[in-house]
Amino acid sequence: MPEGRLSAPPATRLALVLLWLVPLLWSTNYVIARLANGLIAPHLLALGRWSVAALLLAPWMAPALLRQRDALKREWRQLLVLGFCGMYICGAWVYLAGRSTSSANIALIYSVTPLAIVVLSAQLLHERMRPAQWLGVLLALLGLLVVITHGHLAHLLDVRLTAGDGWIAGAAASWAAYSVLLKRWPSALDTGPRLLAIIGGGLVVLLPTTLAEALLWPGPPLGWAAAGLVLMAAVVPGVLSYGAYAYLQSQLGAARTAVMLYLPPIYGALLAWLVLGERPGWFHLAGAALILPSIWLATRR
Repeated sequence: MPEGRLSAPPATRLALVLLWLVPLLWSTNYVIARLANGLIAPHLLALGRWSVAALLLAPWMAPALLRQRDALKREWRQLLVLGFCGMYICGAWVYLAGRSTSSANIALIYSVTPLAIVVLSAQLLHERMRPAQWLGVLLALLGLLVVITHGHLAHLLDVRLTAGDGWIAGAAASWAAYSVLLKRWPSALDTGPRLLAIIGGGLVVLLPTTLAEALLWPGPPLGWAAAGLVLMAAVVPGVLSYGAYAYLQSQLGAARTAVMLYLPPIYGALLAWLVLGERPGWFHLAGAALILPSIWLATRR
């Protein structure tokens, strides 16, 4: 084994492991979005998700956040913007999109996000990508397109856009902005307290929009199934994935971390098979064969 790999600090080794696990956590949100249709309104699901997440984090992170209240006062505007981008738009808008667009369209639009993050990171964060890393990014994009076109790239020309595609385009752009701003804006807050503060910023935006949704477009009556989805969304694609994502960025940078965004369609296909009974096809294996080595190419030192 090369000496550089042996001498890698434990934090970096942990980040390289999380790089493969965080997309799996995010992929559960695809299943949640599908199961939520007809059970709970989109904004209410997003509000419940992040309210429960805040309650779960508060016992451990609130005391530290109070001790760092001077930093909180200085950074509240940035935290509000991050909450708007990461919790509101990348939450409620995804659930809204699921009502009128296909999963293939969602994957296609989101496939642009890693490239957008890489470009923005190069411009704003001055993170350099070597040719091998660019090759990994492009191969991962090709693998993703193989998955979402079922192995027939010519089907890209047959994609029909809907209103939901507009919601997803906005969410994809917002996630690129969230990813870069999270790294660009240095914070005196520790990772956990900062995540709690960002969630608070998202709740500030979600409260009035959820109220407007309830008044103008009332959703179905709530039941235990909806409550279970809220709890699952708060824990798995919520607290765990967002906290790990912030840690990844601190260790690997925004550009290299963004490459993992190509993995959720692969993981999502497996979860859909296990939970929804949708069997994966040969194109999932072909896409995985392109994507998985590409992650190594794009993230190696």
